[in-house]
Amino acid sequence: MPRPTPTLPWLEPGDPFPPAETSWGPGSDAPGLLAAGGDLTVPTLLDAYRHGIFPWFSEGQPILWWSTDPRMVLTVAHFRLRRSLRKVLARFAADPRCEVRFDSAFADVIHACATTPRLGQPGTWILPPMVQAYTRLHQAGHAHSVETWVDGRLVGGLYCVALGHAVFGESMFAQATDASKIALAALVCFCREHAIPLIDCQQNTAHLASLGAAEIPRAAFLAQIRHTQQLPAPEWRFSPLYWDHLLSA
Repeated sequence: MPRPTPTLPWLEPGDPFPPAETSWGPGSDAPGLLAAGGDLTVPTLLDAYRHGIFPWFSEGQPILWWSTDPRMVLTVAHFRLRRSLRKVLARFAADPRCEVRFDSAFADVIHACATTPRLGQPGTWILPPMVQAYTRLHQAGHAHSVETWVDGRLVGGLYCVALGHAVFGESMFAQATDASKIALAALVCFCREHAIPLIDCQQNTAHLASLGAAEIPRAAFLAQIRHTQQLPAPEWRFSPLYWDHLLSA
């Protein structure tokens, strides 16, 4: 007999979130689904991330809020630097035409994440309301872009949310070979430089697993971010010296 689908809480703007532990479990129609409705204001998004909750919904759906269990995370000490990527990073770091920038083109990065086609994904969840919401979060100092530049052109990058030392990865894009991997490697170096232990990846994908990400129990993830978000936020800037965290090993 199939399990009955649990009732999904509906949030009005400003309502508190239900506990993350009450999200739909394995065997339900949408494991990890927690609630629907609410709004995408900066205070609401900050409250969500502080409690390990994130929005994810498609065209025609209401705002849907998720807290997956287990949680996919990239422990920065376990980042998998394959020999081929090490060579790419070494060439990139040594080439004066190439650079990593933080927060110089956030709007361009999130737009590219929303519009760059992905293999096997016919559409995007980064809808205009999400773009507007995370742009406001960026303007408030809580969302950041990590950008791969070559010859003065943005060719790849990612954006993330950061609360203190808690970093939540959102989406990546690449318009040149390995450009998004370079951006992720730069974020790993930045995190190692500032003793940030992990990057939240939210959901399990083969691509993230190939780079060293792995699932951990949600309880362990929530305990981690309760601590790390209380630590002072680092200055979000990238120095070429940070590459040594990967290239000198």
